[in-house]
Amino acid sequence: MEKPLQLASLLLLLLLLCYCGTARRGAPAFAPVTLASEDAVQGQAVFDTFCHKCHPGGEAGLGPAINNKPLPGFMIKFQVRNGVGVMPAFKEAVISEEELHDMVAYLKTLRKAKEAETP
Repeated sequence: MEKPLQLASLLLLLLLLCYCGTARRGAPAFAPVTLASEDAVQGQAVFDTFCHKCHPGGEAGLGPAINNKPLPGFMIKFQVRNGVGVMPAFKEAVISEEELHDMVAYLKTLRKAKEAETP
């Protein structure tokens, strides 16, 4: 009786190990975006530092997707400065006005890339 139990346990372990990986492992979840302006390049650095953890590549993660919101720049700045829901507020001591401007340029670039990708 012990031998079939060991065999079943081993088979179960092998099945679990087979499903631990993903077919997309090592492949990016989204296509790279071409950044045409220096503002957008600088904005990507700011975004990667403060926002990427919750909004990876502008997509949904811990927070909602932000690359598909048709908000004007001043509304994005308002959300960053004041926070929304569980999103923290990033005051000027953390993200300067110039960095915020650059990040909005980057987010607009992400939005255009997302719109171009959508059929």
